[in-house]
Amino acid sequence: MAVLLSTKASTMEDWRDALLEVDPSLEIRLFPEAGNPAEIEAAVCWTAHDLGELRRYPNLKLLVSMGAGVDHLMRPPGPPPGVPVARLVDERLTQGMTEWVLLNVLRFHRQDPEYRAQQAARVWNELPAPDTARRRIGILGLGALGGDAARALVALGFPVMGWSRRPKQVPGVEAFHGEDGLAAMLARSDILVCLLPLTPETRGLLNADRLALLPRGAYLLNSARGGHMVAADVLAALDSGHLAGAALDVFEPEPLPPEHRLWAHPQVVLTPHAASITIPRSAAPQVVENIHRARAGLAPNNQVDLTAGY
Repeated sequence: MAVLLSTKASTMEDWRDALLEVDPSLEIRLFPEAGNPAEIEAAVCWTAHDLGELRRYPNLKLLVSMGAGVDHLMRPPGPPPGVPVARLVDERLTQGMTEWVLLNVLRFHRQDPEYRAQQAARVWNELPAPDTARRRIGILGLGALGGDAARALVALGFPVMGWSRRPKQVPGVEAFHGEDGLAAMLARSDILVCLLPLTPETRGLLNADRLALLPRGAYLLNSARGGHMVAADVLAALDSGHLAGAALDVFEPEPLPPEHRLWAHPQVVLTPHAASITIPRSAAPQVVENIHRARAGLAPNNQVDLTAGY
């Protein structure tokens, strides 16, 4: 029985080598060279091919996402019926996301855009010192990524709030949930960080109505999915000054078209969906463990609730 690997061509061999380093006995096939469909028992995927292809494999026991998110595997036609889906919960992936959040929270908190503008104009001017204890951070999503970022921000002395669909508790974080909780947190968030999974319920969450709830002069960070935000509404909030700035790593569509206004907006810091990239050698052990669990008839670790979408 074989494992089908499907990802960007630039990382395909790295993933194969990392999996074989953990278990040299694995037979790994690189999409589109799947061979006999009946021999594929597990598929480790990103977005390299139509999900309908997976329905050709009658003995598929496991589908593994190569990232923390699984929205790319939830698109129609979705995973084959009855096949469990596992996502990655990887320390290196989590650390990378927390680093991106800290980088951009501190960028805005410590007035980096203003000082860069002054440097370009050759202006020597000391700005009022920011007060960490008064800069309120709101985090959308308190899962593995959001929880880790929240703890890191608490350690720096920021007052941190977090919102999730269901009640969750993170030490040192003021927790909110539900629609009323969302509105309450947004109204107090000087910097808003989106780390939610993308589901039908969270798509378009960052729209004009919700952005208007933020204090004037707030900052937005989105490294979750482009589908969480209505780009036109974010641009309008930036143009009006309601948002003082935004750090954006994810977009719809991707790549972001060259003519899109976000590229050149002076209040936007833009990165190409690179906030945190899965490192194959770090993630491979848990992928191999889940392959072994599937062979033994066990449920995978970090199994996705297909109804909830994460």
